[in-house]
Amino acid sequence: MNIYESTLADVFIIEPKVWGDERGYFFESYREDLISKHLRKFHWVQDNESLSVKGVLRGLHYQLPPFAQSKLVRVIRGSVLDVAVDIRKGSPNFGKHMTIELSEENKKQVLIPRGFAHGFLVLSDTAIFSYKVDNYYSKESERSILWNDPSIGVDWQLSESHLVLSEKDKVGKQLSEVDIFPSSDLYA
Repeated sequence: MNIYESTLADVFIIEPKVWGDERGYFFESYREDLISKHLRKFHWVQDNESLSVKGVLRGLHYQLPPFAQSKLVRVIRGSVLDVAVDIRKGSPNFGKHMTIELSEENKKQVLIPRGFAHGFLVLSDTAIFSYKVDNYYSKESERSILWNDPSIGVDWQLSESHLVLSEKDKVGKQLSEVDIFPSSDLYA
């Protein structure tokens, strides 16, 4: 398992070692002992999975403390453009984002700590997206940043006419309007 920092500080890419032959493949999608050598130890409390069709854009979502969440995300089938945005007050990278294609072929994963908004766009006909979280969902604490906020400037790779958005994601707020939190509150 290779673990390295992404183009955005504190967001990590995990590349598993894949063993394949004529029968198929095998890989370890999570190894706490290896990951904790590089990163702090996470206590995952829930696994989530979604099925989406091409053009579905989910995000940019996050939860406020005390329900903030770290996520370990991957794609089981298909491919997505995955996006993380630093929303930590006082961070030198505040408002910056990183993108990466996650797919069933590359089997890469992204570890997104608390203090980041997250979203993804389905690039394939369908995609099964799976992720672990270290805190439970709280509807009252959930927030949504507008997917096309010009201050963030994500290149989603598809024209707006090809996107499928939930009503919640259509009316997300600009980064300048959302509730953010100091870094000291991330793991309280």
